[in-house]
Amino acid sequence: MSKDFTCNEEIRVKEVRLIDADGAQLGVVPTKEAQKLAEEKDLDLVMISPGANPPVCKVMDLGKYIYEQSKKEKEAKKKQKVTTLKEIRCSLTIEENDIAIKAKNARKFLEDGDKVKITVRFKGREAQLGHIGQKILENFVSKLEDVCVVEKPAKHEGRNMTMVVGPKKS
Repeated sequence: MSKDFTCNEEIRVKEVRLIDADGAQLGVVPTKEAQKLAEEKDLDLVMISPGANPPVCKVMDLGKYIYEQSKKEKEAKKKQKVTTLKEIRCSLTIEENDIAIKAKNARKFLEDGDKVKITVRFKGREAQLGHIGQKILENFVSKLEDVCVVEKPAKHEGRNMTMVVGPKKS
């Protein structure tokens, strides 16, 4: 239940501004009369704006309102797209055909709307050959330039060199 609403609780106010179930304003009404009106219609008296002077209350079916709100939230969650980060790892000694195969997989990820992190791993003394890792990443991205945008350029971090690419906005 939402924190902003108070359902059929004892309201310690003499009068409230009342809104009917159809949205029609009934004006300022004594609290007891508003509660009786809600009970006659077999609905709830819900305080919408407690800070107003006098407080604003509405006659509604609170259970139905909360159900509809949760339904709207679920529908909004279904429509949103969650972007994930996929990683493709390469070594310094990768061959051209292997780069083509990994680029083909990366193309699938990008077309699905995912981001791709391309990582070149250095082993032992290979860490001094950062310029070769840079060329491998550039070669990789050149095979995908029609479907990707470089979001984070190549960066050497310890024994890895990484680059993040995302899908092009269509």
